[in-house]
Parts: sequence; structure tokens; C-alpha cells
Amino acid sequence: MNSNTFAALVAGFGAGLSLIVAIGAQNAFVLRQGARRHAVLAVVAICALSDAVLIALGVAGVGAVVTAWPAALTAVGVVGGVFLLVYGLLAARRVLRPDPAAALTAGGPAAGSARRAVLTCLAMTWLNPHVYLDTVLLLGSLASDRGDLRWAFGVGAALASLSWFFALGFGARLLSGFLSRPKAWRVLDGLVAATMLTMGGMLVAGA
Repeated sequence: MNSNTFAALVAGFGAGLSLIVAIGAQNAFVLRQGARRHAVLAVVAICALSDAVLIALGVAGVGAVVTAWPAALTAVGVVGGVFLLVYGLLAARRVLRPDPAAALTAGGPAAGSARRAVLTCLAMTWLNPHVYLDTVLLLGSLASDRGDLRWAFGVGAALASLSWFFALGFGARLLSGFLSRPKAWRVLDGLVAATMLTMGGMLVAGA
């Protein structure tokens, strides 16, 4: 692996991780399953494999579109940037106006059968429009800037997804006490807000 390929791989890993760590319905579900130690491997596998498929589609599809219509990259950058800015503002609002009910309830019985957990995870992944924006559009457009190294960028992003969901699912049990407090979510949302606002501003400014 030469230095350029490694740099593209690392860039993809960083970009993928910065998008995936945003606390949303999917991540909250993985946290709950991990804290309850229920169907964790199946849930982690679904999330990681789904992201890998969507990232591959983005790297292949958006790259072809940009080649035929360079203005598409600008359009995607603006749309993605605006979305990230809005998402960051919503996260910042949750920091300023926390919801006590947002704390993770780690105790109690497991959340239904493994089949229900799998179906819920599939729905949260494939029926969530934000997932398509993050993987197919946003990461795909960022990968297209890498030219022949776009697939190395995509592999890096897919590895970031695998690493994140594995850590989230199997590490949640260690954080069950911390995640039961609403203040913990304010800290997480603060990190999300800072990341999303920074990336959104860079995309809009560079479009």
C-alpha cells in the first residue's frame, strides 16, 4: 500500500466516523441493545454491512454522475452542508434544552426477540433518509474528489462504520450506568453539534 492509498484510506475512515457518530435513532437502538446484551452481534452486523453496501453505491454512482455533470458535486455539497448545519443546530438545541426522558434505560427485560431486534434494526437503517444522504450522497461525493483512490476512501469509510458499531454495541454494557443519566446525552449531543456544524460549514463554504 503506497502513501497516497493509505492517506485516502485514513481520510475515508475519518470522514465516515465523523458522520456515523452522530447520535440518532439507529445509534440509540444499538446502544440499548448493547447495554441489554441482546442480539448485539446481529444488530452490529446489519448496521456495518448495510453501511458498506450504501457506501459502495455512493462511491460508484456519485463518481459517475460527477464525471458526466461536474455541477452535481456542488449541488450535493450544498445540500449535504445545509443538512449537517441543521442537524448540528438541532443537537445544540438538545444541549440547551435537554429532555429528561432521553436517558438510556439499560435495565429491565431484553427488548423482545432477536427477530424483532433484527427487523427493527433493518427498518432504522434502510427506511432512514439520513442514512442515504450520509453514505450514498455525502460520502460518495467526498470520495469522488479522490479520483482513482475513491475506492480506498470508501473502504476507509466502511471500516469506520464497522469499528464504530462494534465499539458501540459491545462497549455499551460498560457505559450502562453513565448512559442512564440525561447529562450524558447532553455531552454527546454537544460533541455531535460541534462536529456537524464544522463539517457543514466547510461543505457550504467550499461549494
